[in-house]
This record gives sequence, structure tokens and C-alpha cells, in this order.
Amino acid sequence: MFQINTPNLVLLELGTGDADLMLNLLNDTDFLRNIGDRGVRNLEQAGEYIQAGPVAMYRQHGFGLYKVQLSDGTPIGTCGLIKRDGLDDVDIGFAFLPQYRGRGYALEASQAIMRHGHKALGLARIVAITRPDNTPSVKLLEKIGLKAEKRITMPGETEALLLMAWEANTERDYIKEE
Repeated sequence: MFQINTPNLVLLELGTGDADLMLNLLNDTDFLRNIGDRGVRNLEQAGEYIQAGPVAMYRQHGFGLYKVQLSDGTPIGTCGLIKRDGLDDVDIGFAFLPQYRGRGYALEASQAIMRHGHKALGLARIVAITRPDNTPSVKLLEKIGLKAEKRITMPGETEALLLMAWEANTERDYIKEE
């Protein structure tokens, strides 16, 4: 079973027992505005979403979105690597419950995921997509070493997103051993 421990957090694979967390995240106002409506409205749908998304990605690619919890076991969000249709590279994604934003948890989790992607999975390039006006996400992505590259439109979408990227030859301290 996958697990990453950081000073304040534990990252674990998501399972159907995390449906509450997923339901709350997917219906958060900021998630709906910045990431999109996944149409998940109850616990059953949230469990199905976890199975069809993160769990399927673990099986297919060996990585995915992970539950982020405090060291006391309190679930606070998700962070991980995703292989999306329409992107050549693996991208990092994150979402946190409103009461846990602005406390450094997203940065701590994202740094751990970047290290894992590069050191354990051998990824030489990791990207992210975000709305250009989602300033908190853009700033966080810059802190973990990603730089704006261009605007792209994902398949089936109409809104142009900002594609940001990190490449191994521009390695920063967050990738080095702790």
C-alpha cells in the first residue's frame, strides 16, 4: 500500500471509505469554479468516482491522486499525479478542504509528490494545468518549481488553461533528498 509521510501529513491511496472526503471536495465552491463539476452529488457517486478515477489509475499507471491527512488521521484533501487524456506528460493535481487552505499543507504535500514522481517514478517532466486566474494554484505551482509554458484547451473543453511544467534539468531543492 502506498504511503508518504511528511512532517505534518500522511499521503495514502484513496478507497471507497474516503467517499465523504471526495464528496466534500468535489462540491466545494472553489473546486467547482477552478477545476469543474464532476457531477458527484452523493456518497455512492463519490465512491464510484474514487473507483473509476484514482483506484483505476493506481492499477493502470502505478500512481494517482492520494488522500492527504494530518498525522492524527484527519482527511484534509487530495494530492497526486494524474495521467490525463490530452496531455503528453503526467500532471500534478491537488484539492484541499477550505478550512485547511493557507496553512502550508498543499505545499508540503505537493513537494512530497514532486519528489516521489521524480525519485521513485523516474519522471523527468511533470506538468500542471490550471485556470490562469487561479492565483493561489499558480503561486503554489511556481513554489514547487513549475513554470508557465503556454495556454492549452483540453479535449472536449472550450476554456484555455495555463500549462505549467517542471523538467529534471531545472531541478530545485524540493526534489533533493531530505
